[in-house]
Amino acid sequence: MTENPSTKHRVVVVGAGFGGLFAAKQLRSPAVSVTLINGTTYHLFEPLLYQVATGILSEGEVAPPIREIFKRRRNLDVQLGWVTDVDVAGKAVVVSAPDGRERRVPYDSLVVAAGARNSYFGEEGFAEHAPSLKNIDDALELRSRIFHAFEMADLEEDPEARRRWLTFVLIGAGPTGVELAGQIAELAHRALKGQYRHADLAETRVILLDAADRVLPAFDAPLSAKAHKQLTRMGVDVRLDTRVVDVDAGGVKVDAGGGGERIEGYTKIWAAGVAAPALAGRIAQATGVPTDRAGRIRVEPDLTVPGHPEIFVVGDMAALDLPGVAQVAMQGGRYAARVIQGRLDGRPPKRPFRYLDKGNMATIGRFAAVANVGKLHVGGLIGWLMWLAVHVFYLIGFKNKVTTLLHWVVSFLGRGRAERVALGGRSVPNAEDRV
Repeated sequence: MTENPSTKHRVVVVGAGFGGLFAAKQLRSPAVSVTLINGTTYHLFEPLLYQVATGILSEGEVAPPIREIFKRRRNLDVQLGWVTDVDVAGKAVVVSAPDGRERRVPYDSLVVAAGARNSYFGEEGFAEHAPSLKNIDDALELRSRIFHAFEMADLEEDPEARRRWLTFVLIGAGPTGVELAGQIAELAHRALKGQYRHADLAETRVILLDAADRVLPAFDAPLSAKAHKQLTRMGVDVRLDTRVVDVDAGGVKVDAGGGGERIEGYTKIWAAGVAAPALAGRIAQATGVPTDRAGRIRVEPDLTVPGHPEIFVVGDMAALDLPGVAQVAMQGGRYAARVIQGRLDGRPPKRPFRYLDKGNMATIGRFAAVANVGKLHVGGLIGWLMWLAVHVFYLIGFKNKVTTLLHWVVSFLGRGRAERVALGGRSVPNAEDRV
């Protein structure tokens, strides 16, 4: 059993994403007792989630069990549940278990790394018709919708209805939107080619929308232009400076330069914008600390909440002038753990958190990616090989690395999609949505 004597310094880590995972990994001292609380039983390797949605990888390859990761850690306890509140004065977090029961978990130091949620910019009703991609359930739902759309197109006798089934609208041209658009285009024009007798998948339309003036705006302009060119070459219809104003079962309404247009299509995917979870607002209210427009907590240079040096906020929940990438969370989690350990060892406070930018990467399709790594800005095959190497390196577990590589060989060198099981199925839209 995990040892937890009362003399140990109690650290509670909220969230098992990149920030929480790397903080927990760093806290190995026998003088520390770590409680890791997460709403799922797994750590999610979110950068590869789109490959689960498009049939390349299984969910197990991107979601290793947390208990397996830490099975040899005697000073760490994994608890399933959702932290719904923080009692700042009493130094305890309030946890809701899957069965609805609540419990309090005390702490001496708290590391909050609960990640982010998708933002619909106040239009929460869009979520019903344009689901986002943030967790395993989302990926399986999208996989069902994508493959079910091809099946329905093959059954459809009405050419106009078939055209709607073969239209995929992606909202948001950041990495998730670009990667999904590229993979859906490859599904239609390469991986599934020749498998349908009645639907001509050459008629598939993949439409990528964004209100920004270029794709991948976090990358430099030349790489954004390369990504745009590659998407167009793959058959993706990229529409920039285009704002989505309405989404329903049958399509989306957009505003481009003051002119309205409706795009008919049954499969819509939301990949635009993120916001902090509700927990960030509760912590901010309890501590009197302001948040930014996305609800993220404004923190001190050492990632602590102002006036509360025992509370650290890392990753997407912290209002930092940094990109929302995994490396920020990883480095922030390690940093918070080292500060905690330094305090226990009587060492002076560490210098302020400083992010070491290791670059940005995004895939567009098979053998095509873009990468900003220091002064090196590359695209095409070289960028794609760099992307593969980096993502295999950071995958958790040797088994996951091997099986992921095998699935990539099948999907990228061949035409297969190892994970095409579509759970459930979408009903045909109502008649009023089909006119």
